Amino acid sequence: MKRIVTDTCDGIGSGLILAYRSFASLPTAPRILKRVVEQAYLGSYTSLPIVVILCFFIGAVLALQTGISVANLNMQAIIGTLVGESMTRELGPVMVAIILAGRVGSATTAELASMRVYQEVDALVTMNIPPERFLVLPRLLAVLLFMPFLAMTGIVIGWLGGMVVCQFVQFIDVPPEVYFRSLKQFLSAADLTHGLIKAEIFGFVIILTACNTGLRTRGGPREIGASVTRSVVLSLVLILVLDYFITKVLA
Repeated sequence: MKRIVTDTCDGIGSGLILAYRSFASLPTAPRILKRVVEQAYLGSYTSLPIVVILCFFIGAVLALQTGISVANLNMQAIIGTLVGESMTRELGPVMVAIILAGRVGSATTAELASMRVYQEVDALVTMNIPPERFLVLPRLLAVLLFMPFLAMTGIVIGWLGGMVVCQFVQFIDVPPEVYFRSLKQFLSAADLTHGLIKAEIFGFVIILTACNTGLRTRGGPREIGASVTRSVVLSLVLILVLDYFITKVLA
């Protein structure tokens, strides 16, 4: 137990130091603009199909389960409200963050861990190129740029998934105009803002965790896989823990 607490505190401390050193290099950001664009492309465009598929069926299942629950109460008209609120404030940002952790976070950890194990990071230090500026800062800036786009896409696709179920499932039978009227009735700009804030924080923490875990890898090639596993598991835990506290603060 003592070792777990010590390792946790050590990881949090090293992550905060890494973030500070990375953003201390922010004045040199124009020099790494190409790398920021490259990381934004890899993180957003390549993740977009998975986000679309997952969020569509999350919205569809949410609408279906709600329809089953309210079918006997003749309250199908509120399905739009429930799907809209759930996807905007909670499921959209969380699902996109989980995809980011599994796809982008794992790839980032594997790449940086390989560079550490094969001494490429040491070569950068020898050439007086700070790894925080060259490897970490472009990824952090990129995720802050593309995460709201991914989250907004996931939220809207979830709405559409719920609409399709409401329209074509016989025992629900809610027309699109009724569905979206219900969705807009109680959904506010503040709800959307809260969802996007969550997505930004989740994305930043995931990439910072991935970079920190990768750069702290020690040993041989076998440790690369262990670092990837550790990074993804820690990211998923942090998503759920932060989700509670962010929701409490924004409520």
